Amino acid sequence: MSFSQFFSILLARKWIAALVLGLTVVTTLAVSLLLPKQYTATASVVLDVKPDPVSAMAYGGLTSPAFMATQVDVIQSDRVAQKVVRNLKLNESPVIREQWLEDTKGQGSLEVWLADTFKKKLDVRPSRESNVISVSYSAPDPRFAAGLANAFVQSYLETSLELRVDPAKQYSSFFETRAKEAREMLEKAQAKLSDFQTQKGIIAADERLDIENARLNELSSHLVIVQSMAAESSSRQAQAVGSSGDRMQEVLNNPVVSGLKADISRLEGRLQELNAKLGDKHPQVVELKANIEELRARMDAEVKRVTAGVGVSNSIVRQRESQIRADLEAQRNKVLQLKAVRDEGSVLVRDVENAQRAYDVVISRFNQTNLESQTTQSNANILTQAVAPVEPASPRVLLNVVLSVVLGLMLAVGVALVMEMLDRRVRSFEDISQGLGLPVLGVMPKPTAGGRKGKLALSSMQQSLVTSLPAPRKGI
Repeated sequence: MSFSQFFSILLARKWIAALVLGLTVVTTLAVSLLLPKQYTATASVVLDVKPDPVSAMAYGGLTSPAFMATQVDVIQSDRVAQKVVRNLKLNESPVIREQWLEDTKGQGSLEVWLADTFKKKLDVRPSRESNVISVSYSAPDPRFAAGLANAFVQSYLETSLELRVDPAKQYSSFFETRAKEAREMLEKAQAKLSDFQTQKGIIAADERLDIENARLNELSSHLVIVQSMAAESSSRQAQAVGSSGDRMQEVLNNPVVSGLKADISRLEGRLQELNAKLGDKHPQVVELKANIEELRARMDAEVKRVTAGVGVSNSIVRQRESQIRADLEAQRNKVLQLKAVRDEGSVLVRDVENAQRAYDVVISRFNQTNLESQTTQSNANILTQAVAPVEPASPRVLLNVVLSVVLGLMLAVGVALVMEMLDRRVRSFEDISQGLGLPVLGVMPKPTAGGRKGKLALSSMQQSLVTSLPAPRKGI
């Protein structure tokens, strides 16, 4: 279908199209004027992203779309709607109760029925680039619409606070019980440590162990010294018992032995002189020999006495070594016992420290949750309160009329085309050509056409006739 055909159809069906357009506009205008007016009041809340003064932690994910969608769902939830009913005490109204009985025949809950009714006119929209949520409510009465919007916002704030405080109260009760248990465990561990210290007589285990370790080290050093002395004493005793006892330092340093040696040397020198002069048988020589032998016997006796003292000294050193060794073994056992006691005490001390740390952690969480359970401020605050609107939000007469004009034009065109298809008529020479499948030879002018217009029409007809004739065949 060409544009000229389309235009000719509309021109031919203009009255029908005008009628359809007029009916559409008039009907839309009448319905818009007859519909009850609806007033929409809007309140808004803003979500705070500042750190929490109680926990000193920022609310995680406040700016995420998921969090905003969650808050929208909370505002639209049955819990908030039912809280609106309870706060406004609408469930106590006899008129509303009669309406509920009439609509539901007494089935269900009046509070749930009212909440579902209010949710139908509620519109909650989060802002795309901020933390503001708009809460709108539509009603025939502007004051009622404003009151319901503010009531939903207030109920949302209360519900948001409850959702934050109720879990904190449960956690607080839980941590309070755990704190009592942790305190009992700490007291038991402390009492066990105190009993152990009392039984073992421990005041400062580390200090006492240090003292005993010092004594052990001292005994070890002393034993090493005595062992060295015992080895030397044994060597000297062996020397004293052997043939070289007269060359010992004690013997050489003995004044009696030294005097006897000097006397023997002097007498031996005199014996040699007398022996050379008087001979071996002379009484003086014999007497001198007897004196020398006596001196030698006295010197041997003195040497034996001195070397015997070396043996006594060796026995004393050996005895002292044995005593120090026994003391060292006893001190070692004592240190080991103290270490075992200290290790056992350290285990008890660690038990007390672990119980103390567990108690501190639990009591810290208990204090935090206890403060959170007592908070009166949520992370949502009222930004603007709804006021009674002056102009109705619906119906919008001008907008409806404009839309009805557009829709009416579309319907008018559609009706005209449908009627044309049901009752097809020739509107132009193109309809004849398309309908018969034959070329158009000419177009006759209207009978009223004359003068120049008639000539022009005749000229157009001739030109159309010439252009519409088929081309001559070859050979004719």
